[in-house]
Amino acid sequence: MDWEVELVVVIGRRGEHVSEGAAWSHVAGVMVGQDLSERQLQLAGPAPQFSLGKSFPGFGPIGPVLVTVDELADPDDLALGCRLEDGDVLQSGRTRDLIFPVPELIARLSAVCPLLPGDLIFTGTPAGVGGGRKPPRFLRPGDVLVSWVEGVGTLRNRMVAAPAAAADQHSVQVLELTHTTH
Repeated sequence: MDWEVELVVVIGRRGEHVSEGAAWSHVAGVMVGQDLSERQLQLAGPAPQFSLGKSFPGFGPIGPVLVTVDELADPDDLALGCRLEDGDVLQSGRTRDLIFPVPELIARLSAVCPLLPGDLIFTGTPAGVGGGRKPPRFLRPGDVLVSWVEGVGTLRNRMVAAPAAAADQHSVQVLELTHTTH
């Protein structure tokens, strides 16, 4: 299982064809997200299964709180990162360096489908995911993934092995999460 720290945007007001200039006015707040991916399944088959590899129970934890945009000095430039609790830094970056800034994501998405209150947008991740490392590195049972976004908070989750029956059924090792806030 691989890690991706992300800023998660929570839509607060319905929007269709939202301009980049009006995008932040449609946001209720932001949270820390851990976009977890089972890379073997995600990259299997004739075409990659990007969504399926992110869909196991416990994947995609968010929190620990919702922070409104007005509480942030600059919502377009926040430090974010993740590390293992033992101290190894896995990712470190800034939201200003995302491929698509939050206002552009909102504009692009709302041009295709309405954004509704409560919708979540995982916004992208800095370099440093485990599958891109040489050699690759992945999360193991016992690891505690600590993810943070400046001004938003810190999310900690301990990885534990799935019951043997679940791992056999999916032919992958599924890890569950225990969510704690600090």
